Amino acid sequence: MVSSDQRRRQLAREKYERQQQRREEARRRTRRLTMIISSAVAAAVVIGGVAFATVGNDDDDKKPAAKASASPSPSASESAEPEPEVTIDKTATYAMDIRTSQGELKFTMDASKTPHTTNSFKYLADKGFFDGTKCHRLVTEGIFVLQCGDPKGDGTGGPGYTIPDENLDALGKAGADGTVTFPAGTVAMANTGQEHTGGSQYFLVYKDSKLPPTYTPFGTMDAASLKAVQAIGKAGVDGGATDGAPKKAVDVSKVTVEKK
Repeated sequence: MVSSDQRRRQLAREKYERQQQRREEARRRTRRLTMIISSAVAAAVVIGGVAFATVGNDDDDKKPAAKASASPSPSASESAEPEPEVTIDKTATYAMDIRTSQGELKFTMDASKTPHTTNSFKYLADKGFFDGTKCHRLVTEGIFVLQCGDPKGDGTGGPGYTIPDENLDALGKAGADGTVTFPAGTVAMANTGQEHTGGSQYFLVYKDSKLPPTYTPFGTMDAASLKAVQAIGKAGVDGGATDGAPKKAVDVSKVTVEKK
């Protein structure tokens, strides 16, 4: 028999996944509209000789083009650009340092287990992609995560490409409820609920949370960083909700990724 607490956690997980799916669908609609407008403008240039106007998507046009990769990639409808070429040392450990208004958040990444994810974060950090962003979402019931990495700050942004899922069996096999425990201190990729749809958004687990084993676990926070995120979680969500912007705003000033 499912307890009320288990049912509450299940509902929270389902809500999280629905929201991820809706945000990805919104992003795809924006891209389709951009393509339609761009085509119309291009046609006007040819027919009427009017000046060409560039129409772009914040997710894509502000970021430098990535190099092609030989790794599996999503369809054109899911990704406007190819994944950046993997150039990191696949045998090394990398450290990610996030300087925020709530202190420094640090975690390590094992490139041998998550080469595509580690490479993508190194690539984006080196380009300053995360600088000036914020951790836009805190969940305080059912699951306990702080979500970051969205350049738009509303859950719909990304780098313009997606990366493959990795390391999905690291936390063990799913139980009867279809979930595994993501231990406090884990850093994992957010996605839309579909395979291989990770971009730049990630979440920091500040208390053991049960989720389906479909989110790439790629990092582990140090003790001080976990304590800082727990303090953000304890302060709660703005407006008293259980899912939304954190009451303690987490503004990101600089992100670096370095080989250890």
